[in-house]
Amino acid sequence: MPSKQFGGKLTDQWLGRYQSSPNWKDGAFKNLVDTQAAVNWRQLPGIICKQIKGHKQGYPASPLPVKPFDHAQFSQGSDTAKFVWYGHSVVLMRLHGKNILIDPMLGPDASPIAPTKTRRFSANSLDIIDDLPEIDLLLITHDHYDHLDLASIGKLKSKVKQYFVALGVKRHLISWGVEEQIIEEFDWWDSRNFEEINITFTPTRHFSGRGLSSMAKCLWGGWAFKTPRENIWFSGDGGYANHFIEIGQRLGPFDLAFMECGQYSVDWPQIHMFPEESVKAAIDARVKVAMPVHWAGFNLSYHHAWYEPAADFVESAQGHKLTCITPRIGEIFDVNSHTEHWWLKHS
Repeated sequence: MPSKQFGGKLTDQWLGRYQSSPNWKDGAFKNLVDTQAAVNWRQLPGIICKQIKGHKQGYPASPLPVKPFDHAQFSQGSDTAKFVWYGHSVVLMRLHGKNILIDPMLGPDASPIAPTKTRRFSANSLDIIDDLPEIDLLLITHDHYDHLDLASIGKLKSKVKQYFVALGVKRHLISWGVEEQIIEEFDWWDSRNFEEINITFTPTRHFSGRGLSSMAKCLWGGWAFKTPRENIWFSGDGGYANHFIEIGQRLGPFDLAFMECGQYSVDWPQIHMFPEESVKAAIDARVKVAMPVHWAGFNLSYHHAWYEPAADFVESAQGHKLTCITPRIGEIFDVNSHTEHWWLKHS
């Protein structure tokens, strides 16, 4: 019997839905531009050796601390949105009076089906869920293991009222016991209103899959949130391309953007952004304040030290006069928060 980790079975019924998408071609979802999503098989032995060896500073010297959740501070009225980042790509937002959670992978292992573990930099991370408030809306960008986690979804179920997810994710959630009627799927540029928040699924240059048979059978993207007061963007995973300009033209400018920055490598340059590219993408999309995410959670690349994505992002942002923030894990912050090089204490 297949592991529950693989998610929902790809039936003809699901395939029929996906085939109606303009982004489905030749039996899979496709990027807007030609993209090498998988490594060349000739490179594979060398890449495996590099991955086993790893980076000498691939992990922090000790587990990264997570600041305890402060319910009173988070729920207190404010003129601006509030946020909490839990490492990697997990973001909790208090936006327009609603609690919104993005890509809540809070499990201890980002490779649960692999023979070796990819352990999280912070200990006991699933316990974070116990202290979280009720979640009005949970969003998923795509189905990779470092963004969609079986254990986290199971533990969150009783707290979540509604799910907005990338096209293709619904089958996984249903197979894990989430009620179908509270899940809505999005294709690129789909927009819906949620409690006076306009939410749009934006394109990225990436891929998806939880096993060989499900490669690119789920769409990938980011999320834009517009309220009467603020405009927020979560870029989602993906390499650099011209779609960032279109996102900025159609939905920008953004008061704050969570920019993918981490797990990049010269061996897969088109599916994750290097810090300089992440900064350029933010500028393309007309971002006023940027925050690097997709780091400080897992070691998924042998190319860089665990802290390097943030350090290089800050340096590049300063060079381009782009305002950026780097809050601590678990800290409640807003668009006016300061930048602190907190990772230096854990290197």
